[in-house]
Amino acid sequence: MNPRARGVWCERVVRDGQVESGVRLTVDSAGVVAAVETGAAPRPGDLLLHGVVFPAASNAHSHAFHRVLRGRTHVGGADSFWTWRQAMYQAAGALTPELYEELATAVFAEMVAAGYTSVAEFHYVHHRQDGTPYPGHAMELALGRAAQAAGIRLTLLDTCYLAGGFGEPLNPEQLRFGDAGPEGWLRRLAALRTAVEAEFDPAEVSVGAALHSVRAVPADALPVIAAGLDPDLPLHIHLSEQPAENQACLAAAGLTPAQLLHRHGLLSPRLSAVHATHLTDTDIELLGGAGATVVMCPSTEADLADGIGPAAALAAAGARIALGSDQHAVLDPWLEMRALEHGERLSSGVRGRFTPAALHTAVSDAGAAAQGRRAPGFAVGSLCDLMAVDPASARTAGSDPAQLALAATAQDVTAVVVGGTLTAEHGRHLRLGDPGLLLANAIRTLDEAASAPGETFKSMHGTAAKGQP
Repeated sequence: MNPRARGVWCERVVRDGQVESGVRLTVDSAGVVAAVETGAAPRPGDLLLHGVVFPAASNAHSHAFHRVLRGRTHVGGADSFWTWRQAMYQAAGALTPELYEELATAVFAEMVAAGYTSVAEFHYVHHRQDGTPYPGHAMELALGRAAQAAGIRLTLLDTCYLAGGFGEPLNPEQLRFGDAGPEGWLRRLAALRTAVEAEFDPAEVSVGAALHSVRAVPADALPVIAAGLDPDLPLHIHLSEQPAENQACLAAAGLTPAQLLHRHGLLSPRLSAVHATHLTDTDIELLGGAGATVVMCPSTEADLADGIGPAAALAAAGARIALGSDQHAVLDPWLEMRALEHGERLSSGVRGRFTPAALHTAVSDAGAAAQGRRAPGFAVGSLCDLMAVDPASARTAGSDPAQLALAATAQDVTAVVVGGTLTAEHGRHLRLGDPGLLLANAIRTLDEAASAPGETFKSMHGTAAKGQP
C-alpha cells in the first residue's frame, strides 16, 4: 500500500448499517474527507483498503499508565477495586516525564494498531511525588509528544484532584495529583492550554478538562469550577463507579453524585460521565435530560467487578453512549462494542439492545464528540480516520459485514488510516514497529525505576480499607 495518498479507495464500507462497494474518498491537506464517490474504481496513487472498512475508533476514556497493571493485579479472595487502586497508586508514583513519554508512546501505538485514532487521556499525574510542580508542564507535554509520535489524536483531559475523599486531605500517594484549590487548578489549566497551543497542532493535541470524581473535588469547589471553566472545553468526570462512592456522597451532601453535579450546573451536553454504573432512576433522567455523554468502559468495569451500567436506559433517556478502554485490560474497540451489548443482554435477558450500527456510533462518533472533535468516517467533512477489517478470518468468516461488531476483534484489523495516512497494518505500527516490543521495553524500564531489588509491579498489592472511596 502507498502509505500517503490524497485518494483513499475502499473495497467495501459499512455506512449507517448499509454495505457499499467501491467507495473512493478524496482527502484534503487537513486529513478531512472532501469528496465521496460510490461504485468507483481506484485511481493511480490511491491508498487501497481491502476488506470491509469502518470509521476508526475514538477512545473516550484512557489512563495510559494503567497499562502496566494488565495481568498483574489479581490476588484472589482479598482482591477488590480498592486493592487494585493501591497498585495503581504505586504505578503512578514511579512515573517521570521521560518514563511516561516512553510508556505512553507504546500504549498509544497499541491503540492505533487496534483501530483507535483518537483518545481522551484522563490525566492527573501532574507533579513530582512530593507535589511540587515540574517546570513547564513536563508531564503533560510528554503525553503530547507520545501521541504525536504514535500518530493518534490526543485530547488531554487535565484533571482536577483536590481531596483524598469526602472531608479528607490528599494522602501521600495522591500529592502529585493535586493543586492549590479550584482556583489553582483553573490557573494551571489556562497556562497548560497556552503551552500546548504553542507546541502542537490542535488537530493533533488539544486540551480538555476533567474532575476526577465528586470524592476528589469537594462540593464547595464545584461552583468555583462551574463559574471559571471555559464553556467550550469538554468536561469529563468519573461518576458513580462504586456503591461506596454513592454512599459517601449521600452521607456528605445528601445527594447522589449526579444530583450534586446538577445542583452546581455541571450537567450539560459538554459533560462526559465515565462509568455511571450505579445510578438511580433520577440520576438517569438527569443525565439523559442534560444530553450528557456517558462513557462506558465495559472491559474495565468487568475486570474491576464494578458492575453493569444501565446503558440502554441512559440512551433511552437521551444520553449519548460512548466507549473507552480506561485501564486497558484489553485494547480492542471491537471487544468493547461487544461487551456493551453483552452486558445489556446479561442484565436484561433481551438480545439486540444495541444494533451493530449503534455500537459503531458509540465507539466512533460519540467518542469523538466527547473529545470535541470531528467524527471519523466517510461523509464530506468527516476526518478520514478509518479501520479496515478482514472479513474472512477464523473469527469473521461467514459474517454479515454489517454485523462484524459482533464477530471481529482487533486481530482482524488489517489497516488503520489517520487523516488519509496509513499508520498501522496487521497489528504493526508503520513508524514505531511492533507495539508489543515497545510495551515490553517501556514496562521493563518502569519496573526497574520503580522497584526495590527483586520486586516488580507484579507484587504491587498494598492494603486498603474495604469500601474506602
